Amino acid sequence: MPDIDFRPATPGDAKRLVEFVMMAGEGLPEMAWAEMADPWQKPRDVGLARAERDEGSFSYRNATMAQRLGRVLGGMIGYALPDDPVEIGPGFPAPFVPLQELENMATGTWYLNVLAVYPELRGQGLGGRLLERAEWIAKRQGRSGVSIIAFASNPGAVRLYLRMGFEEIARRRMAVPGWAHDGTDAILLVKPV
Repeated sequence: MPDIDFRPATPGDAKRLVEFVMMAGEGLPEMAWAEMADPWQKPRDVGLARAERDEGSFSYRNATMAQRLGRVLGGMIGYALPDDPVEIGPGFPAPFVPLQELENMATGTWYLNVLAVYPELRGQGLGGRLLERAEWIAKRQGRSGVSIIAFASNPGAVRLYLRMGFEEIARRRMAVPGWAHDGTDAILLVKPV
């Protein structure tokens, strides 16, 4: 795909970042935001506030936008995982334990939490370009590789990551009552850099 520029996201990109995380998370983020919301808030308002903040993993500061001629085509959110596993204590939200277990297997990598391309632009190589950009960032930050978790319910994404040289490391079954993909596997894929 010619003429693609990458730029850091800004607070003004927060609405797009919410769209991207909803695409990549297949509705799971909205369920989590609903639990965080005050009675007068919509779940996406919680996501928007989180995307606009300066800190935290889901922040515009961790996002990169892909654009052509000023039009945003897709983007990604990623950050360095700690070198030591995160403790999963008794208060850890049960639906997210499998995801944290997988992240704990990828310590020291640059974790690609969200990768999304607008549906009408898929199949044009933009996802691959974003993955190449993720590798570039991981190398600049001195990380051992790039990691990503994909859901088995999204076989197109899994095929893309495998085609781009990622290897499946492990799987965990997702148990999220009320989620459209309850029972699917979360798959950790890693590519050394």
